[in-house]
Amino acid sequence: MQHRSTYSSDDNRRTQRRLAREGRISPEMERVAEREHLSPETVREQVALGRMIVPANIHHLERRLDPMAIGLKARVKINANIGNSPTTSSLEEEVAKLALAERWGADTVMDLSTGKRIDETRAAIIDAATVPIGTVPIYQAVERVKKIEDLSAELLLEVVEHQARQGVDYMTIHAGVLLEHLPLCQHRVTGIVSRGGGLLARWMVHHRAENPWYERFDDVLDICRAHDVSISLGDGLRPGSIADASDAAQFAELRTLGELTERAWARDVQVMIEGPGHIPLHQLEMNVRRQQEVCHQAPFYTLGPLVTDIAPGYDHITSAIGAAIVGWHGTSMLCYVTPTEHLGLPGPDDVKQGLIAYRIAAHAADLARGDRRAAAWDRELSKARFSFDWRRQFELALDPEAARSRHDETLADDYFKTAEFCSMCGPKYCPMHNFKDIDWDAIRELAAQRKDEREQLAPAG
Repeated sequence: MQHRSTYSSDDNRRTQRRLAREGRISPEMERVAEREHLSPETVREQVALGRMIVPANIHHLERRLDPMAIGLKARVKINANIGNSPTTSSLEEEVAKLALAERWGADTVMDLSTGKRIDETRAAIIDAATVPIGTVPIYQAVERVKKIEDLSAELLLEVVEHQARQGVDYMTIHAGVLLEHLPLCQHRVTGIVSRGGGLLARWMVHHRAENPWYERFDDVLDICRAHDVSISLGDGLRPGSIADASDAAQFAELRTLGELTERAWARDVQVMIEGPGHIPLHQLEMNVRRQQEVCHQAPFYTLGPLVTDIAPGYDHITSAIGAAIVGWHGTSMLCYVTPTEHLGLPGPDDVKQGLIAYRIAAHAADLARGDRRAAAWDRELSKARFSFDWRRQFELALDPEAARSRHDETLADDYFKTAEFCSMCGPKYCPMHNFKDIDWDAIRELAAQRKDEREQLAPAG
């Protein structure tokens, strides 16, 4: 049974969705249009339809937030996860990771802190962030109780309101995990791998009660509407292995997320949908299309997906493969995976490696989706490469420092740093160098002559 909302919200407050539905273009939509090279009216229309979100908490807007958008009409976005843990990291390290994430192209950052000083860490991150900040409120709620079973709906809502007032731009709410879904996980190879999903499953089994996020979803919406917090509907039953991909549990939860999407839209709260997980290549397109259909084209936000389970230590690669493909087919934001996925808390270099892998994936998806800016970037770099303009190549490279360093390591002499070849081929074998020496007038004449000879020798009829 669902409870009626007991939380009051400021009805005079106009969320980005409400403004868009009223036909009004906010300053934040104007900024998104500028960044995305879209018309302000296109942005407004997409936000009104629920196909695009502008995660911009009213309190974060008062600080350093630079508004951005997540949706099919926008570039494919990347999220980076940071946050301390009960065993390692510090507030200072997490703020440094935020700066690193922004430097290497994260469009949003999620603070997933689970240890001490959660509040201080989040406040410091929000104060420093120019990108939207996301959280998973149940993590902080768990830190306030002695054991998971002591969680209550009131505590969860209290944490949501607290984080909303701090300035969190979007929150992962695992409201789609229902009691009736849990038996569908019984024979999975890896069970429930979502931290939020696992916590809720344990609570529901102990209390023999429905998911409190689902029961009090209207209250969550009232809080989010009052502060213009976007909801990221969490996939608490996402598959954690290839063997569990696209199973009954995953899709049962997805149907519930579709229902919750419409409920959020009715309250003028912006929504995106979180997705798997671990999915083999041949199921990726189907998963995106199914989400778009079931969740009414709300923006899709995926973790990877990883396309194989066999490469611990290299899961930034196994997942970037899947990320590029789902981005091509319609995923709007990709949550990066670092080399330490499944192994431990990522350090600064892991953050960089994960973001570089995902910027490649997102750019590849933008190319496949026909983004002109992406195509122009590739073309400019290719022209610089063909011209042996090493300086311009480095300027255009995704990681200029790495490109310059690898080039300099293989051609140590200063003379070679401006040479029209690299150390792979040298001057004699370089195909681009040799291509430039071709006499094209002579070649065209010779080609025409050879064509005439073939036509004369061709048998009649």
